[in-house]
Amino acid sequence: MKSIVVYCASSMGVNPVYRQAAEQTGKALAERQIRLIYGGGNGGLMGVVADAALANGGSVTGIIPNFLAELEVAHQNLTEIEFVDTMHERKLRMVSLSDGVITLPGGYGTLDELFEILAWRQLDIFHGPIGVLNIDGFYDALLAHADRMTAEGFLKPQNRALILVADNVEELLNKMQNA
Repeated sequence: MKSIVVYCASSMGVNPVYRQAAEQTGKALAERQIRLIYGGGNGGLMGVVADAALANGGSVTGIIPNFLAELEVAHQNLTEIEFVDTMHERKLRMVSLSDGVITLPGGYGTLDELFEILAWRQLDIFHGPIGVLNIDGFYDALLAHADRMTAEGFLKPQNRALILVADNVEELLNKMQNA
């Protein structure tokens, strides 16, 4: 994998372990010479993962809609930043540049991105591995619900298996590279 999209929060959350995971993710991508593709923001976990990748010699591409850039949330020190008109363009552009996806903790936007890319993978629109970094059990309930969707016949087992899960970034990257 040469590039990975990271979906995560534009806020920090309350548990400092999320910030640590974002730092470790940015550092691990840089050390493996995997370009970080992300939403282009400077705040929250998004800013942390980008800063960590840059601080460790990594390459970082941000994709941000113009309306967010106008709110002064665009990161100013990236390797590359692209401006788009809509959130839909942002999501499409990010995955078009990537070989895989990692999801860190986040809110509605993060879950929107995760479920959209899972649907795209299920429909064979996207072909890369999709990883969930399950820090401190953050995604336990979501993963249990995916199991319930499978048990109830709404999700095929092979599509449930599309979600690669680990509680640390090194293990997750290894799973993704072997998928």
